[in-house]
Amino acid sequence: MSKYVKNLIADELKGRLDGVSDAIIANVIGMNSAKTYEIRKLMREKGVSMLVVKRSLAGRATADSSLNSLFEGKQGSMAIIWGCDDFVSLCKEIATLVKSNQFAKFELRGGVMDGEELSAEQVLAISKWPNREEQIALLVGQILSPGANLSAQLLGSGAKLAGQVKKLVENKEGEA
Repeated sequence: MSKYVKNLIADELKGRLDGVSDAIIANVIGMNSAKTYEIRKLMREKGVSMLVVKRSLAGRATADSSLNSLFEGKQGSMAIIWGCDDFVSLCKEIATLVKSNQFAKFELRGGVMDGEELSAEQVLAISKWPNREEQIALLVGQILSPGANLSAQLLGSGAKLAGQVKKLVENKEGEA
């Protein structure tokens, strides 16, 4: 392949990966086309993109981005996987693929989060973290908890007082 063609492909890759700061790489080499299509279809449904590229071309395309560390020291072709709402959700999706026996030749090779290179084990560990939605739910629960406790305390004593007043009224009506 001529240098001109390589530069064209690298520019195309650079355009596709523009704005991507977190990604995962995997090895899908050796899988038949039906399994690869099935993986791509599953990922498309989840809003995840997957692109199989040659390491040297991907390294050239990401030379000035945070994804460059993904390709250092790696050999051959690999799949770049990015997307989802946040990186933890992406890790969860990839972890389900790795753990399923359906795609035996799908091999997780690592990732990059906020410019920091991650090993395959670190990516699987991140998949156990709460994702963005879960973190927001935890935060909202923690914010609302003191208010709910205060409301319950105010309503509890008010209800008790109202019950006592009602009982007094009923006793007075019974005497009359």
